[in-house]
Amino acid sequence: MEFRDPKGIYQQIADQMRDRILQAEWNEGERIPSIRELAVAIGVNPNTVTKSYQTLTDQQVIENQRGRGYFVAVGARTRILKDLRQAFIREELPRLKRSMQLLELDIGDLAAELRNHEGEES
Repeated sequence: MEFRDPKGIYQQIADQMRDRILQAEWNEGERIPSIRELAVAIGVNPNTVTKSYQTLTDQQVIENQRGRGYFVAVGARTRILKDLRQAFIREELPRLKRSMQLLELDIGDLAAELRNHEGEES
């Protein structure tokens, strides 16, 4: 956890959990650590983890099965991708567009650079 990050700890935890689902570390229907287990593992107060779990429950990313624990909800990965794509378009794309204008880059320049980076990653 980054305690200096302007984003709250509970939100950082929720983001990390979403990442684990996107990276298929946790699959749909799979049990995830209990609130207490996760709090101990990352060294935060259980109330902070509870807030993260409540946020993800409200977003239908995880679900609480009484007496059994918390599980990744069916369709969680699809919901996360949809939300992150919308956030990218709403928040990151305008910043990218502004930077491109300031640097006098066009979409062709960007596409060429993306192709170059794909070749480097292979």
